[in-house]
Amino acid sequence: MAVELFNNGKHIVHAFYDLVDDSAAGAVQSNQFLVVDDGHGALIDPGGNMTYTGLLMDMQKYFSSKDLDYILASHPDPDIIASVNKWFVASHCKVMISSLWTRFVPHFTTGRDISGRILGIPDQGSVIRLGNCQLLALPAHFMHSEGNFQFYDPVAKILFSGDLGASILPHEIAAEPVSDFASHARQMEGFHRRYIVSRKVCRFWANMVRQLDIEQIVPQHGARFVGAKAVSDFIAWVEGMECGVDLVTQENYRLPV
Repeated sequence: MAVELFNNGKHIVHAFYDLVDDSAAGAVQSNQFLVVDDGHGALIDPGGNMTYTGLLMDMQKYFSSKDLDYILASHPDPDIIASVNKWFVASHCKVMISSLWTRFVPHFTTGRDISGRILGIPDQGSVIRLGNCQLLALPAHFMHSEGNFQFYDPVAKILFSGDLGASILPHEIAAEPVSDFASHARQMEGFHRRYIVSRKVCRFWANMVRQLDIEQIVPQHGARFVGAKAVSDFIAWVEGMECGVDLVTQENYRLPV
């Protein structure tokens, strides 16, 4: 079932939190997003084969898959775009992903030439026209992937943050906004310490996103941050976080015994 994140009658944003059966399948809970503006649509991080059928069926209530313009991929992990071949068949969409990863996308397909449908995002990011709005692909490199992007919707004032902000929660809890940041931060710490490369990039990211008007930060795993205080608390938490190589010592590089 879709969760409506924004709807002004012309521009809608829906999130899908329950398409992975995280209780039975042993797979990590993940979120998928649909942005529609003036008859044009984009899926952000639509997921793999586990999510494809449910997402395809559910999105028809709001937007025809045949009219899909883009798949916007934050990075190339299977829970992000493993279903891309099916979307190529079901629609005329193009995939936008970091230029570092364009030659890896065909490995998710059946081998026919789809090079014209894969668009590389340059390292500095880009503006993506969707209907009457302009989404921004924001650099988020090494905020878990080497070539990594987040997507900002200036109409809905939503930052889709990919794996940044991820928390591993049951889908019914993930569908609700964070209500107690201090308690929720404990759900994020382990993931971020391992998957985000360093505090240096966290500070650069914080400096960048503070220039945006953000009302929601919505990760690809777990719960979202809604409202000025939750957004501000999250950015400050990321900015001050030691992670990745900050925590590495020689003890992490020993011969196994």
